[in-house]
Amino acid sequence: MNLDNIIRPDSVLCNVTARSKKHCLEILSELLTRPNPDIANEEAFAKLIERERLGCTSLDKGIAFPHCRVNGVKKNSAALIKLREPVDFDSIDGENVDLVFGLMVPSDLESADLAEIESIAHFLSDETLRARLHSANSSRELYEALLAGQHEFGRIVRSAQ
Repeated sequence: MNLDNIIRPDSVLCNVTARSKKHCLEILSELLTRPNPDIANEEAFAKLIERERLGCTSLDKGIAFPHCRVNGVKKNSAALIKLREPVDFDSIDGENVDLVFGLMVPSDLESADLAEIESIAHFLSDETLRARLHSANSSRELYEALLAGQHEFGRIVRSAQ
């Protein structure tokens, strides 16, 4: 997993105001489609909603990982939002969500895409990373915290093997 390849600084927003889970997914779809100008954000939004209907994408403890497959996407695209106020995300643990990491992948998933989704979910469940993301006060700090967390997490995973 190399987040540098799938998330850009302009796809990360800090202190976002979202009225609801749906509004949060709307904002996320706009960020996910920025690097994919041929994909309409309405299509990405519809796919995110469709995925949420299959089951909540909350990972518990205030973080969610909405992801979807979209026709026409050539390479994975990610976005990260830190909400000013948490929103109800229908989380199993009942906790509202204030960190939302979105991923848009090609509709014809390959095994590498599935492995990347699993790797990101595992990474986002790390408490040290969540603390680092929560301490960010700007979009730039949030982006840097995410990448720094990825590098630290990679070292932890490699040393555990």
